[in-house]
Amino acid sequence: MGILQIFTLLGALGMFLYGMNLMSSGLQKAAGDRLRGFLSAMTSNPFKRVMTGLGITAIIQSSSATTVMVVSFVNAGLLTLVQAIGVIMGANIGTTVTAWLVSWLGFKADISILAVPFMLLGFLFSNSKKNQHRNIGELIVGFSLLFLGLSFMKESVPDLSETPQFLEFVKTWSGYGFWSVLIFLAFGTVLTLVLQSSSATMAITLIMLSMGYIPFNMACAMVLGENIGTTITANIAASVGNTSAKRAAMSHTIFNVFGVVWALILFRPFLGLVGRIIELFGLPNPAAEGFAVADPNSADGTAALYGLSMLHTLFNTINTLILIWFTGYIEKLVIWIIKTPANQDAETFRLKYIEAGHLATPELATEQAFNEIIHFAQISKKGLGYARAAINETDPDRFEALRGKLVKYEEISDRIEYEIASFLNAVSAEEISEKTSREIKAMYKIIGELESLGDSGESISRILSRRNIHKKVFDDDAIKNLNNMADVVEHAYDAMIANLSSAYSGGLTEISNAYNAEDRINNLRNNLRDSEIENIESARKNYQTSVYYMDIVNEFEKMGDFMINISQALEKAFIQK
Repeated sequence: MGILQIFTLLGALGMFLYGMNLMSSGLQKAAGDRLRGFLSAMTSNPFKRVMTGLGITAIIQSSSATTVMVVSFVNAGLLTLVQAIGVIMGANIGTTVTAWLVSWLGFKADISILAVPFMLLGFLFSNSKKNQHRNIGELIVGFSLLFLGLSFMKESVPDLSETPQFLEFVKTWSGYGFWSVLIFLAFGTVLTLVLQSSSATMAITLIMLSMGYIPFNMACAMVLGENIGTTITANIAASVGNTSAKRAAMSHTIFNVFGVVWALILFRPFLGLVGRIIELFGLPNPAAEGFAVADPNSADGTAALYGLSMLHTLFNTINTLILIWFTGYIEKLVIWIIKTPANQDAETFRLKYIEAGHLATPELATEQAFNEIIHFAQISKKGLGYARAAINETDPDRFEALRGKLVKYEEISDRIEYEIASFLNAVSAEEISEKTSREIKAMYKIIGELESLGDSGESISRILSRRNIHKKVFDDDAIKNLNNMADVVEHAYDAMIANLSSAYSGGLTEISNAYNAEDRINNLRNNLRDSEIENIESARKNYQTSVYYMDIVNEFEKMGDFMINISQALEKAFIQK
C-alpha cells in the first residue's frame, strides 16, 4: 500500500467525517426551534423519552451530538436524570438509522454518483438570501460529502487478494475463538475513541466486511465495541459539568456496557437470530458456518451489509426494551457511583448550567445560556435583599457583614457576566441561524444590565458607609420610604424574572408588567425627591443626610432602568412580530 494511497484513504475518511458534521450542523440550524420544542415535550412517559432520543438522533444523524446535548441539558436543569436516561436509550436506537443509510445508499444504491450534482444544488441553496435555504444548502453539501467520502474510502482500501500475507494475518486474528471476538471488540472501541464517531467506525466496518477482509462475526464484535467507544464522548463533555451531568454520561456507559455483556454471553445465538432475519429477506444467512463475501456486489455482500446493520439495530432495540423497565435502578446506581460533592452547598454561586463540555449542538446551546441568565437574575435579586437589610441595620458589626456581602455579590456579578459572555462568544463562533444570532445579541445586553444591577447594590453599601463615617442617621420616615422604594424595585425584579422565564419558554407576548413596574419606581422616586426638597428648604432635614438619602433613592431608580432595559431587549429579540 503506497503512501499516496494511505493519504487518500485518510483524506476520504476526513471527507466522510466533515460531511457528517456539516450535514448535522445544517440539520440543527434548519430544525433548531423544532428540536427545542421536541425536547420541551418531555413527559414522565418512558416511551416518549425513548422516541424523543430516537427522533432527534435520526434527524441530526449523530448519537454523540444527542448524548452531549442531553448531558448539557441535564447540566442546565432542563432534563432530570431519569428523563435523560430514556433519551439516551432512544439515541442509541436512532444512531442505527445512519448504518442503514450508509449500507443502502452508500453500498447498494451508490448515491456517490449523484453526490457532485447534489453539491451544485447545495451551492445554489447556500447562495440564497433566505437563512433557511442556506441551512438546507449546508445540509445538502454535507450529505454529498459524506457519501463522496465513503465512495473514496471504498476505492482507496487496498485489494488484499494482491497481498495474501496481510489477508492471512487478519485471518489469524480471527482464529482464536472467543478471544478473537474480544480482540475485535477492543479494536472497535479504540477506533471509535480515536475517530470520535461511531458512524465513521461503522462505515469502516461495513467496508472491511463487504471487501471480505474480516468475517461477519468479527465485524459484529467491532460493532459491539463501537457502542462502548461512543460513550466516551459524553463522558468527556460531562467531565467539566455538574454532578447530574456526570451521572447522565455514566448512565450511557452503564447502558451500553450492560448490552455488550449480554450480547457477548449470547453471542452465537444472537448472531443466529440476525442471520435468520436476513434469510427472511431472501438473502443468504451471513451468520452461517463458512459464509464469506467473495463479491461485494453479490447477494452475499448485500446479506453481510444488511446483517451488520440489523445486528446494530437489534442490539440497541433489545437493550432498550430490557433496561427501560430498570431506569430507576440505573439512576440509583449512577448516584451511588458518582457521589454528591460534600462542598456542593458551599458552591451556591458557581455557574450551574453552562459547564458541560464542547458545543456539539450550538443551535441548542443558547438554552443553557438562557437558563444561566435566569439564575443570574435570581442571584441579583438576593443582592437587593442584602441592600435592604443594610439600610435597616443599626448594629455596626452586622452592617459591615452585610456590606461585605454586597461587595461579594458585585464581584460575583462580574464573574458570572464574564463566564456567560465567554460561552456566548464560543456559540457565536459556530455556524448558527440568524434567529439564534439575534437572541445571543439580546443576551449580551441582558448580562450587561444584570452586572450593572450588582454594581448598584455595592454602590448603596458605599453610600451607607459614607453616611456612617460622617455619623449621620436616617430617621424613621426615611427608613420607611427607602423600604417602600425597595418594595417597588423588588416588584420590578419579579416582573423582569417573569419575562425572562416567559421568553425562555417561548411564551412572552408583551412586557406591560415591566413598564408598570418602571412607572411605579419613577413615580415614587419623584414623590420622595419633591418631599425631601421641601424638607431641606424648611430646614426640617440635615442637608448632608438628605444627600445620602436621595443618593440611595436614585440608585434604586437606576436599578429600575436596568431592569426595564432587560425586558425591552427581550421584547425586541423574542416576541414574534
